[in-house]
Amino acid sequence: MANIDANFLAQLPLDEMARVTFYKRDEITNDLICCEVVMNSQTWSFHEENVGWGLLIKHLENLPGFRSDWFSAVSQPPFAASETVAFSREG
Repeated sequence: MANIDANFLAQLPLDEMARVTFYKRDEITNDLICCEVVMNSQTWSFHEENVGWGLLIKHLENLPGFRSDWFSAVSQPPFAASETVAFSREG
């Protein structure tokens, strides 16, 4: 995957996003926080080790009704499956 930067984020217009879901993967010694963005019948997948992850999060925070508590909701308890929908336009 390319680095997440302003040019990349231009490909992810907020008004076309249908759903943003955060989840974590158990990586044996730590959890990896991941994010899926659904738009135009396409799913984009990211994780916290992607270069520019912080830029992506700041971009997503501009969605109306975006859950500001997504991190605490998805990160606890450690090493347990957890999924949080932070934004959805779906009914």
